[in-house]
Amino acid sequence: MLTIHNQGMYYKNGSFIPAQDGPAAGLPAPEQAKQGTMAWSILKAHNTGDDMDRLAIRFDAMASHDITYVGIIQTARASGMTEFPLPYVLTNCHNSLCAVGGTINEDDHVFGLSAAKKYGGEFVPAHQSVIHSYMRERYAAPGKMILGSDSHTRYGAYGTMAIGEGGPELARQLLKKTYNIAYPRVIAIYLTGAPIPGVGPQDVALELIRSTFRDGTVKNAVMEFFGPGVANLFMDYRSGIDVMTTETTCLSSVWPADDTLKDHLAVLGRGEAFKPQAPADGAYYDGVIEVALDKIRPMIALPFHPSNAYTIREFQENLDDLLHQVDEDTVRQLELKSRPASLREKIVDGKFLADQGVIAGCSGGTYQNIVRAAQILDGRPIGSGEFWLSVYPTSQPVNLELTRRGYITSLMAAGASIRSCFCGPCFGAGDVPANGGFSIRHSTRNFPNREGSKPSDGQVSYVALMDARSIAATALNGGVLTGADQLPEPPADPAAEPFSYDPAPYQARVYFGVGRPDPDQELVFGPNIADWPEQVPLPENLLLTVCAAIYDPVTTTDELIPSGETSSYRSNPIKLSEFALSRKDPQYVPRAKAVLEVERLRRTNPGDPRVKEALMGRDPASTGLGSLVMALKPGDGSAREQAASCQRVLGGAANLCAEFATKRYRSNVVNWGMLPFVAPDVKDWNIQPGDQLYLPGIRAAVDSGAEEVSAVLIQNGAETPVTLQLPGMTREERDIVLAGCLINYYAR
Repeated sequence: MLTIHNQGMYYKNGSFIPAQDGPAAGLPAPEQAKQGTMAWSILKAHNTGDDMDRLAIRFDAMASHDITYVGIIQTARASGMTEFPLPYVLTNCHNSLCAVGGTINEDDHVFGLSAAKKYGGEFVPAHQSVIHSYMRERYAAPGKMILGSDSHTRYGAYGTMAIGEGGPELARQLLKKTYNIAYPRVIAIYLTGAPIPGVGPQDVALELIRSTFRDGTVKNAVMEFFGPGVANLFMDYRSGIDVMTTETTCLSSVWPADDTLKDHLAVLGRGEAFKPQAPADGAYYDGVIEVALDKIRPMIALPFHPSNAYTIREFQENLDDLLHQVDEDTVRQLELKSRPASLREKIVDGKFLADQGVIAGCSGGTYQNIVRAAQILDGRPIGSGEFWLSVYPTSQPVNLELTRRGYITSLMAAGASIRSCFCGPCFGAGDVPANGGFSIRHSTRNFPNREGSKPSDGQVSYVALMDARSIAATALNGGVLTGADQLPEPPADPAAEPFSYDPAPYQARVYFGVGRPDPDQELVFGPNIADWPEQVPLPENLLLTVCAAIYDPVTTTDELIPSGETSSYRSNPIKLSEFALSRKDPQYVPRAKAVLEVERLRRTNPGDPRVKEALMGRDPASTGLGSLVMALKPGDGSAREQAASCQRVLGGAANLCAEFATKRYRSNVVNWGMLPFVAPDVKDWNIQPGDQLYLPGIRAAVDSGAEEVSAVLIQNGAETPVTLQLPGMTREERDIVLAGCLINYYAR
């Protein structure tokens, strides 16, 4: 199915040549040949400097949803922004359920509309569109670059390099600054063949994720898709694969611009945005992944990660063993004191029974996916048993076309529940299963708690990822887990099919204010919307107390700050911080607060006995106190800045890890003024909450450009010298940490 080449290779005449054989084939050096990639052309066009090794990017457009745009605008406003200098789209597809948190969510929407009017933005009201569908329909085009504050900002199928980052990076663009990164590796994803009937884009994506995630094959790289197989994929199919590249931990993705895209953009009314785009003959890649589309089979990603994937047939043949492993993972990852009912109880007569199916969001709710589900069900009832199915079209124009063609009618007749254009089920704010329930979803993630359960309250449910086709096949069989290829005649996915696009819903409701700021417009603040609390510069010396120590192989941003109903508080940094690590380590917040209380005393009353006791004889005028989170590999998953900002609000001054899971989480740590320490052997230090790290001369070390810092690890009264690393910190990143956070840096 997949063949991975972890070596540099040239693409020449439809085949790949190893780097060492390049000279014999008359090919130039890799540094020159890499300019033949699509990624090079796009990055070159958006780089504001002459150095392609250190990129300084300005984007064509940006997008945020209602979990993130309030904080971003507040950050930029506090840093001097007076208008949006580029098209900025504010969508409302996450906190759309306005009964959660009282008036908070709708208050944020009102703030967003007032900000779009004041600063000149585009405002998409709730239930109109999922953020990524809107950007595909309205903005993505060949050669463009788009920045979003959602990790699944991926529009590569449209020839656009899109990147999901934390809010501070969007604030930088609003302040006319640049996105600064080293030139990334570019990995070729070479597609051949055509998918067999019943295999959908989620199946291809899950195979890619399980083959690349664990080894970091494409971590922080650009995945460049091309090959003869691309021509066999309709646009929705391409986008369905592309949006899931986030789960490989890559930086971005890009696909060719061919006739299929040309025709699609014309249907969207944006035909003028098309321009051809493809790799040059002789282009050089840092690695190659060959994907035989005809060999892919329906997949299932078991809890609790998209990479925990198997073919559905593998799952069916090994039910007992695989479900036992999920049982064990549940107890370990959720740190449960009592063991919940085994998932093996859902095996009946050798078959596995799911409780719920959901087809939703930027990956699942697209036109083609819903058409396939409707064709499979064909109006036949899903039954009145435990299994139920809900479908969320990704945008109102898509919903309108599905309705006009009768597919919505057919799904409703089958017993499926049709919902609004909303991301909720993808992050735990809609269709929460019952305790012990097992949900199969065509959505983006199946992290712990993503389904909305609360293990701390004794609630545990599960999400597995599957393609819409196999979810429909399962629904047709009353919840018996079924791969779509196991149906007698699964519908095929043609490379093109009839599709009409009517933007009337947007024309009726969207506020189109790009380029038309109104400085006289007042921002409308709800009672929950609050400014960021003041942060202090990095002191001369620092004494850190470990307030959480996480030894899981990977720690997701969902575990650092839970998704779901906590999203309502994301416009109030202090209230939101109360939820930090709440489902991973409930004692983290009180521990961090205790350290912060003494640090505040140090700044206001340094002679207080509690300050002297905490500092253990060190000078309170030059030695600050802060908290520390240690995790082996933190930051997989969402781009949400709050995973880091909540720590900072609680007095966090550093993260310590063996490695960061993603570039975007490390950026959030730095932009919120925390030190991004790396120690590859930190697992062997046996760090526990209450341990301390003393960092003498830390301000001078950061300012001098040091990439290694001497520290003292204090455990049970014993002191051990240790070395911490600050690899790859740029001068600007150092200045941000020295200032205390990005807001302070710009205010200075």
